[in-house]
Amino acid sequence: MIPSMRSLTAEEYVEAFKTFLDHSTEHQCMDEFNKEQMPNIVAGITRLCHCMSHKAEPSSLLLGDFLAGLDLKMIRILQAVHPGVSIDNEIVEPNPQHVAAYKELVNQAPDLQNVSFIWHQLTSLEYEQQVKEKGTHKKFDFIHMIQMLYRVEDIPNTIKFFHSCLDHHGKLLIIILSDSSGWASLWKNHRDCLPATDSGHYITCGGITDGLRRLGLQHRVYEFPSGWDITECFVDGDAVGGRMMDFLTGTKNFLGTAPAALRRRLREALCQPECSSTRDGRIIFSNNLSMIVVES
Repeated sequence: MIPSMRSLTAEEYVEAFKTFLDHSTEHQCMDEFNKEQMPNIVAGITRLCHCMSHKAEPSSLLLGDFLAGLDLKMIRILQAVHPGVSIDNEIVEPNPQHVAAYKELVNQAPDLQNVSFIWHQLTSLEYEQQVKEKGTHKKFDFIHMIQMLYRVEDIPNTIKFFHSCLDHHGKLLIIILSDSSGWASLWKNHRDCLPATDSGHYITCGGITDGLRRLGLQHRVYEFPSGWDITECFVDGDAVGGRMMDFLTGTKNFLGTAPAALRRRLREALCQPECSSTRDGRIIFSNNLSMIVVES
């Protein structure tokens, strides 16, 4: 008897996500953004901190998927642009494995003595509710939301709340899939191929910027190319390919539990030119990212 389809647990998601990162250029893409744009983005923040007498250090609030390494890179950019100044850093992350891994990375980083860390093992909604209940509306110079709005129930109000947490001249960074990505095409044209177990929001850059315009928020968008080698997704019995399909569909053991017709339709959709390209015999799914910088 074939087991029924079900969503990934938090632990299973971590494993599937790691496989995705190992075979995609997502982090390299974000590194390129950090190198080309982040110093200029945070420069205005740090110049402001020099002339503000009521605040001793820049503060940041980080919301995102398992991106501790990227968070620390951004913190180091803040340190480089604003040398010698302490940084007050807070992290909102509901997954305990992600929190533990982040803490371990911090413990192994001797260059972060001037950075304080506060971890909130909460969802963004739980954090928002906690802030409102306590009446402690702390202000931040820099807030990032990296690949996390897919699991937010009320995206416009979530953005509105965290934007309200920005201090004067602060920046909100949203990293989301680009409208030019294969994901956008898959969600728009082949949604019937995706199982009902994936409860995520099918949202890309255009949906976010439309909301920002409705909120009257000034923003800039930077586009960066990224790819994901999904070749193993088409190899029956391949463990790596199986975990990739689990990540793509949000389903545990998708290839072993989905009906044959559904597996076939999804594989056919993934091969469409608007989703993927072929390079040296490998199938590369478009994982292009949009970096949206919102002004306070």
